Amino acid sequence: MSQRFDNKTVLITGAASGLGLASAIQLAREGARLVLVDVNSASLDAAGQAILCVAPKADFLLIAASVTDEAAVQDFVRATVDRYTSLDGFLNNAGVEGKQNPTADYPSSEFQRVIDVNLNGVFYGLKHVLAVMKAQGFGSIVNMASVGGLRGVGNQAGYSASKHGVVGLTRNAGVEYGQYGIRINAVAPGAIMTPMVEGSLRQMGGERWQEVGQEFVSVNPMKRFGKPEEVAHLVAFLLSDESTFINATAIPIDGGQSFKY
Repeated sequence: MSQRFDNKTVLITGAASGLGLASAIQLAREGARLVLVDVNSASLDAAGQAILCVAPKADFLLIAASVTDEAAVQDFVRATVDRYTSLDGFLNNAGVEGKQNPTADYPSSEFQRVIDVNLNGVFYGLKHVLAVMKAQGFGSIVNMASVGGLRGVGNQAGYSASKHGVVGLTRNAGVEYGQYGIRINAVAPGAIMTPMVEGSLRQMGGERWQEVGQEFVSVNPMKRFGKPEEVAHLVAFLLSDESTFINATAIPIDGGQSFKY
């Protein structure tokens, strides 16, 4: 049976956990050839095994690298094309949350670290993947933003600044490269229960993190956390040929919380 990603190659950064892994699993189920990049090699190996559990015939390449190293980004983009000839989709996902502090108390070194991963890393990925996609004349890119890139969230200066930057890069690049058959969009998740969000809740509530989490989502119209696989379905749609006139936009996936006053 034909699937949406048969004979298509998708590169994913931050692929070893959270939304990156959930998206990799969804795409593998749909027949994609995958190049999975993460800074954590042990977690990357475990991600490969998780994919094989749901898609035993999955074809994938694992690469341990940091998106903060532009030369490494250039290398893994080149490795993707060398192995699979073309690059159909790119999930520009690697990111960190950073510390929870009001802006005046936010460590400058932490601000730089978060910007380096979340914004510079996304830029490097865009820069080198776009060169490949422009030459081949097609491709779809999904950048991982956040509702923290669409509005203020408080106590997350580095994260909010970086994710607003991701939305800006998405819109700008979408305007530039739509004429070349390339679509660039962003997904803006809200409270999705991932290891990153759990870490944030632990920063806020310590041993009470689960209770704090329930308080956190009590104001959400849907009264719950989102699931990683729900974001993965949106990512797969945006990377697929079913979304060929969607470009240069950031789509919130947060249960409607961004629009509740």
